[in-house]
Amino acid sequence: MDYVVVDIETAGKGIRNNRITEICIVRMNENTILDKFTSLVNPQVRIPNFITGLTGIDDDMVRTAPLFEEIAAKIIEITEDAVFVAHNVTFDYSVLRSEFRYLGYNYSRQRLCTVRLAKKLMPGMLSYSLGRLCSTLGIPLVNRHRAEGDTDATVILFQRLMSLDDGGIVFDSYLNSRKTTLAPNIDREILEGLPQRPGVYYFKNRHDKIIYVGKAIRIRERVLSHFYDKKNKEYDLCQATATIDFLETGNELIALLLEADEIQNHYPMFNVTQKKLRAPYCIIHYINRKGIIQFAIDRKTAADLGAVTFYRREEAVARLRQICEEFTLCPRFTALQSSKEGCSHYEIKDCHKVCEGKESVAIYNIRAKRAISELHKNRDNYAIICKGRTQEEHSFVLVKDSIYQGYGFFDRDQGIEGLDDLETFLTARKNTYHTMRIISSYLNANPKSIKLVVPQEFVH
Repeated sequence: MDYVVVDIETAGKGIRNNRITEICIVRMNENTILDKFTSLVNPQVRIPNFITGLTGIDDDMVRTAPLFEEIAAKIIEITEDAVFVAHNVTFDYSVLRSEFRYLGYNYSRQRLCTVRLAKKLMPGMLSYSLGRLCSTLGIPLVNRHRAEGDTDATVILFQRLMSLDDGGIVFDSYLNSRKTTLAPNIDREILEGLPQRPGVYYFKNRHDKIIYVGKAIRIRERVLSHFYDKKNKEYDLCQATATIDFLETGNELIALLLEADEIQNHYPMFNVTQKKLRAPYCIIHYINRKGIIQFAIDRKTAADLGAVTFYRREEAVARLRQICEEFTLCPRFTALQSSKEGCSHYEIKDCHKVCEGKESVAIYNIRAKRAISELHKNRDNYAIICKGRTQEEHSFVLVKDSIYQGYGFFDRDQGIEGLDDLETFLTARKNTYHTMRIISSYLNANPKSIKLVVPQEFVH
């Protein structure tokens, strides 16, 4: 069995909505180090001073570091078919899973916690913090609170714990502790009939009402995981479930989109996320009291999704900075500077000083209007071509005028010569904040995906 020992440093916002600033992963078996990966990560948020004081990682260090989406494939590769190990594994694993969720990917691994293992195999220690254990056991710990230093120390600790577990009894007990508590109302044949293919599954009560919607790459495996989970919410869900239905989608992207749509349609009582239609960010403009066209960042309504939509505020700020530089706009009037004084942006220095009355408002507004036109042009029209439900078909996700239209399936030998041809096979779906964010995250994570108006290989 292979293990991956992992440590991450973060921007310090607990588990929910936290962002990674550094990661180190060591892949190993009982005696040998097989691979190692270490990288700083640009968290796309500011790093608080107290985190910098603890880790030494500041905004300048991560400014040119890769984004998480740029190293996600490497993380998946190095941790594939291995047990995920960390000191306080709940934290590291949960934050990492959260990062993958931003990309629309369901990251799942078996896991072991060296804190729990140490308490079982080394009882009576005064403290089970990594620093105290290393000090007590004589394990070198260099660069404390940096990912590589903490990971190297955890590897040695983990090897010590393996040597203390004669026959692997304790390790096996933790790996196999998730005993099934199958819901008493579900026919076992229903579970055995679930496919190990991508799709969406539905938990229904005895009145045939949908009480939970989920998506999975392997439907049966994901459904069974609910019954292995000992959390109260999962137990209540399984006890309330009388039957399970599913729809195959052929790939994870359509599964994600269908899940988001079905949650909005059925509002299942056991689903927590995606029920609320959140408003994304957008760049707005208006004429201020001085007659100057002013730009700002605001939230769009859920029903008003279009080309100038951003799912994180930092993305909107980046686009606004780009427009400001391209059209020589004043940072003071583009929401990049809150000061009412003359502009003094730390990066953008090229301003013709409309803020100080040295440039006429009329001349400035001409450039501002060009910037507005630039923001609103190039509305996207494309189809993402994916795997189908069988070897004989393809699937597609259609976006027109930057608005999600829905998805569909077509036979491989079907003559497709344009987006209009795909509409024949389209299952129309609602365009929402969640669906457009799923598509955006997918394209960021899969930059080489087939995203063409008419992919040549599909033209006959």
